[in-house]
Amino acid sequence: MRRILPLLALVTLPALAQQPAQPPTVSAKSFKELALHPEREAPASAVSLNESRLSAEVTATVKEVAFDVGQVAPKGAVLIRLETRDHELGVARAQAALDSSRARARLAEQQLNRARELAKQNFYSAEALTQKETELAVQQAQVKLDAAQLAQAGRNLEKCTLRAPFQAIVRSRQAQVGELASPGAPLMTLSEATRVEIAAQVPPRDVASLQGAGEVRFTGSGGEHAVKLLRISPAISREARSVDVRLAFDGKPAAPGADGRILWRDPQPHLPAEFVSKRGATFGVFVLDGATARFLPLPGAQEGRPVAAAMLADKMVVIDGRHGLADGQAVQAKK
Repeated sequence: MRRILPLLALVTLPALAQQPAQPPTVSAKSFKELALHPEREAPASAVSLNESRLSAEVTATVKEVAFDVGQVAPKGAVLIRLETRDHELGVARAQAALDSSRARARLAEQQLNRARELAKQNFYSAEALTQKETELAVQQAQVKLDAAQLAQAGRNLEKCTLRAPFQAIVRSRQAQVGELASPGAPLMTLSEATRVEIAAQVPPRDVASLQGAGEVRFTGSGGEHAVKLLRISPAISREARSVDVRLAFDGKPAAPGADGRILWRDPQPHLPAEFVSKRGATFGVFVLDGATARFLPLPGAQEGRPVAAAMLADKMVVIDGRHGLADGQAVQAKK
């Protein structure tokens, strides 16, 4: 009997060796269960659509400054008054010149009419009549010139009152009462209070995801605000290697000059980084194809970062047991 048992063992060993190895067991989940939408962000700030430097247009002494730094001036409100006396005298002088030229024009017209009557009676030569017509034309031209000078003097007088071109926040004040202002001299810096946009610097790789985002937010020291995309510059900044993007506040705007960031979710589904595998020099993912594991390369994938993988929409992704797998290997999925 003892001799028979070893013989039986020798007979059964080849049979055991011929049994196929069991395929590795893996577990998988649908890509929809695993997909995530990474949050993107970019530096941004609230900027006024109009940042104006209010300057003098005439030479005059500053008489009054009605608003100071930090105050909000309604549209059309008087910001600065300049001394008007010299320009009032200029208006009076221009008015007197216009009155004088009009009187001379009336006299020239009367003389021309008289000359025409005498010419009909042959008491006036054609040459003398032409001279009277020329004198009238010269005086009429002088009337137009003096009228234009009066209008210019009136405009200069109006320029002594500087008004807010929009609802404005006074950012800085250079004008000082009693100081002489000359044309082009800055007197006050204004920011439009109501028309405020977001200026963001977005990396070129994130522009497409921002365009497709369903919701964008601006967050800064003043809290969080909903914003919407307005326009994207086609140019890339050479210094920052970013694209200038403008967004509008969907509601009450932040204060002009507020710094912060814009935040949004990438609309493309991404595969979490922990499920990205590497075979050779290629990054990819293992998916189930029936009872077979398939290795699908993921273009643009990087180690440790989620990767956009819209092509996996209807795939079952191997999550456990994938580390030793090879492309085309038979597997057994856990139920």
